[in-house]
Amino acid sequence: MIEGPAGILRTAPKWFEPTFESSKRKLAWPNGAIAHAFSAEEADRLRGPQFDFGWCDEFAAWQGAEATWSMFEFALRLGAHPRWLVTTTPRPIKIVKELLARPDVVVTSGSTFENADNLAPSFLDAIKARYAGTRLGRQELNAEVLDDTPGALWSCINIDQNRIRPDEVPTLIRIVVAIDPAVTSNEDSDETGLIVAGMDQRRHIYVVEDGSGIYKPHEWAQRAIALHRARQCDLIVAEVNNGGEMVESTLRVLDAEIPFRAVHASRGKLARAEPIATKYERNEVHHVGVFPQLEDQMCAFTTDFDRKRSGYSPDRMDALVWACSDLMTPVIDDDIGGIISVPNWPAKLW
Repeated sequence: MIEGPAGILRTAPKWFEPTFESSKRKLAWPNGAIAHAFSAEEADRLRGPQFDFGWCDEFAAWQGAEATWSMFEFALRLGAHPRWLVTTTPRPIKIVKELLARPDVVVTSGSTFENADNLAPSFLDAIKARYAGTRLGRQELNAEVLDDTPGALWSCINIDQNRIRPDEVPTLIRIVVAIDPAVTSNEDSDETGLIVAGMDQRRHIYVVEDGSGIYKPHEWAQRAIALHRARQCDLIVAEVNNGGEMVESTLRVLDAEIPFRAVHASRGKLARAEPIATKYERNEVHHVGVFPQLEDQMCAFTTDFDRKRSGYSPDRMDALVWACSDLMTPVIDDDIGGIISVPNWPAKLW
């Protein structure tokens, strides 16, 4: 087995070298200390064993970080004071932000340049020339946790700049509830996205409520109808790729007359989200109050977003995209090739 120059076996002093049993993924030291190695992609392997200390390396790059972290915490139960150590580039994914916010976590950081004595001068020159002053450089080289993810479609700064109070909302000519339904409802399920948004005479959009959560089908249907009534919405719009006719029928059981439109995800998340992100960039979308979980998903959604690596599906963001897309798109009657007359929907906007 070949060890890297900074590996445990390579850096251990001769008088205290551990033995490594690769078939058991086990390290044993002369004083009796034992360590077991696990892959971050095999969370279920952590069911059963127990430890008094754990080291999680390159945590922000784990596939399914949240699931593996949950199993890891359950296994960390031996001794009077079990502890853990996380070493990682501080990518601002959800679980990293949660750990940094904990009062019992001590954070130590260091830049790449503090390790210059152990790195090739040509490498340091190259990364300085390419990444100095960039957001990626601040994250990868200076160990900064950035509020805005490099390459994300949305900016926290933009959302903050266009945020308004409830008493600042103008008259809305159209309001919708958008649903991105989950297909299961256990504790590990994706959330059902439920977003209420409206449009004013200028075609600015106002995000007024985030009612998302993990719900059973009848629960998200009840929640959507309650939001529809409370906010005096014109329509419920729902993505039906997963649920099919079940989505509408679940709503109709509770309210047979509820105005409903089904939408189909014929394009990927990125293609659907980009026009909405552009409207944000034009300062034409306003959040009425603060929606932390929704905004975290938005500001972490990049062109190369990977659900497994991130540990969640951005269902709140998806529902936001469906709501904004419906508000931005006129209803076309294929028979007449024109816009259908919709109550409270002035034709002059189109």
